[in-house]
Amino acid sequence: MSPFFPFFEGRLLSLLPLILVGCATSSVDGGFSPVEQAAHQYLHKDVIWQRSDVDKTAVQKRLNELLRSPLTADDAVQIALLNNRGLQATFFKLGISESDVVQAGRLPNPGFSFSRTHQGKEVEIDRSIVVSIGRLLMMPTTLQIEKSRFEQTKREVTGSMLSLAYQTRKAYYNAVAAAQTVSYMQQVKQAAEAGAELAKRLLEAGNFDKLQQAREQNFYAESRLNLARAEQMKIRSYEKLTRLLGLTDSIYTLPLRLPDLPKMLEERTDIEQLAMSQRLDVQQNVSGTKQLAKNLELSKMARFVNVLEMGAIHKSSSDKSAENGYEVSLELPLFDWGGAKLNKGRSIYMQAVNQAEEVAVNARSEVREAYANYRTNFDIAKHYQDEIVPLQKQVSQENLLRYNGMLIGVFDLLADTRSQIASVNSAIEASRDFWIAKADFELSLIGQPAKSTSDDDNE
Repeated sequence: MSPFFPFFEGRLLSLLPLILVGCATSSVDGGFSPVEQAAHQYLHKDVIWQRSDVDKTAVQKRLNELLRSPLTADDAVQIALLNNRGLQATFFKLGISESDVVQAGRLPNPGFSFSRTHQGKEVEIDRSIVVSIGRLLMMPTTLQIEKSRFEQTKREVTGSMLSLAYQTRKAYYNAVAAAQTVSYMQQVKQAAEAGAELAKRLLEAGNFDKLQQAREQNFYAESRLNLARAEQMKIRSYEKLTRLLGLTDSIYTLPLRLPDLPKMLEERTDIEQLAMSQRLDVQQNVSGTKQLAKNLELSKMARFVNVLEMGAIHKSSSDKSAENGYEVSLELPLFDWGGAKLNKGRSIYMQAVNQAEEVAVNARSEVREAYANYRTNFDIAKHYQDEIVPLQKQVSQENLLRYNGMLIGVFDLLADTRSQIASVNSAIEASRDFWIAKADFELSLIGQPAKSTSDDDNE
């Protein structure tokens, strides 16, 4: 018995469920359930794939509810998950990938050929139906490969969803901080304007010299410039947030200041283990390496069956009885035994193994770096909140008491305002950086899968 008969027998047995089912069909959820589960697990948010008017109506109703009040960071994330058009476009990758799975699970169409020849009064007609045995034998493996790619697509879509959530959270903190800076710079400008006007009047009355008046006027000019820059930054921050939210205009309102810092941070000693167990890029590379091993086995089998065809023949002639039979065609591997393809598959597999190891090493490093940045930014923001800003406030209160006691003049009081500008702006930036670092740390624990580029090389 040929050594290939057991292989063919096993492949044919694996085909029985496919033949009995006939044609694969699409799933009810279209592969969207893992995306929903990830949104609930990691973000505690809802996500909707808008595939019908009912979905669109539900999303619009939810948006109207969220936009009634000043947005929190969680509100902004929820709006982006529901309304960002780029994310909605990404969801349809699931439909495309699932269609490939369905196609791989359907029996190949048979081929039909017809010929009519005549010689004098004799007419000969040939009819044949041909089915690719190679495709039939490879159907279970091909279907498994497409299912694996579908799973990869689910991970990529999930990663895109999570990435959008954290981008939106960071954009939210940038926008709130920018608005808070504008509010403070408006106060500075008002104080500088009052000082410049007072200096001008005193100069006109002959009670002030030109140098002092020029200094006050310069401070006022700088305050106007700083306010313009702050407003420009606010516009940029708001527009970026608006794009991520998927809104046509900035029809939302934000709070006047950033959230308060937590009183303390919990020490985390399990971040590396947590990252290894749940990071999407780590899971992707483990799964991809396993799939490449299966693809390598497919390449070995395809050396013998990828050009095998079998067909039925019906032949009739005008002066003879019909002839029935079958034909089998097989390409002889005289020149190409598939060795180069096998070597390529092994090299791709070993490449994937080393890449998976690199991803694991990088993941551990990234989560450590993100956690250190998170802790450091908390310490900096806390230092501004608990020490620098209170000390500046205390200095201002003392100077105000001295001014009320006529120990210092109004310009000394305004000079104190100038000295506070850098500290207050730095405090706002430190608070913003902490919340952004927190978002970066949370994202580092989840990771993002890379787009697969090796699948096509292994077919």
